[in-house]
Amino acid sequence: MIPPVSIRRYLEVEATPQRAAEIDRIFYESSNTKSFESEDVKAAFRERWLGRYLRHDARFAYVAQIEGGTIVGYLVGATDDPAKTARFADIAYFAELENYTRRFPAHLHVNVRADFRNHGIGAQLIRRFVDDAQRMGVPGVHVVTSADAANVSFYNRNGFAEVARAGRLDSLVFLGCPL
Repeated sequence: MIPPVSIRRYLEVEATPQRAAEIDRIFYESSNTKSFESEDVKAAFRERWLGRYLRHDARFAYVAQIEGGTIVGYLVGATDDPAKTARFADIAYFAELENYTRRFPAHLHVNVRADFRNHGIGAQLIRRFVDDAQRMGVPGVHVVTSADAANVSFYNRNGFAEVARAGRLDSLVFLGCPL
């Protein structure tokens, strides 16, 4: 049994080196990329999939915490169309998916510490983001993941369905959730 978990806005959590380290640990633990050519490459990877969200879209970042404040999961997201937003121009597949990002402009990245997975924490984080996006009048939310990834079924259980494929040999799946 896991201890009770509370979902909070990232901006409401005291910014400490420990909290930043907890988020980074979860980020790298959850990533499919485990080795990097250099520290610069590792830092660029973090910036691409986590850092820019914490800097530019912190109001759409949430953390899952247990008693004592330890972060065991997080979600970062954005509500503007990534195919039309300059800060996401480095992610090539968004241009390929432009016809779909109009209907599902908001997107997210959610990760939970391995020992806290399968307890509904990721679903709670998604629900919080989706509720906030819906209140803002956003028409839909999407995620892009590997077509053969285990997380596809997780997203399906949380209201996302396959809308399109992209990438080399359709290796990526665009999953949308209408709001």
